[in-house]
Amino acid sequence: MNVNELTIAMAKKLADYSSLSSVVKFNFGDDGVILLVGNNETIKVSNEDIDADCTVNVSLDDFNQIVEGSLDPQMAFMMGKLKVEGDMGIAMQLGKILG
Repeated sequence: MNVNELTIAMAKKLADYSSLSSVVKFNFGDDGVILLVGNNETIKVSNEDIDADCTVNVSLDDFNQIVEGSLDPQMAFMMGKLKVEGDMGIAMQLGKILG
């Protein structure tokens, strides 16, 4: 999936999820970003590139593999394919949010 398709899929998946009170950015480099802005009531999903409490840097190909289940996110982190900047506690919640 491209960034636009992933953004739409995330927005649908997270429409009823409300326990995020942070700003999380998935940074795909030159391919763009997906931004999650949570306020403990709703999560707004966009492609806006602003500062975030937690930024996950990952290639679009690797992220697609994570979404498809062919790449374990923890393994991707340990292999250096996924890097986290900012609040690691928020990053740990992402598995529950996106799983």
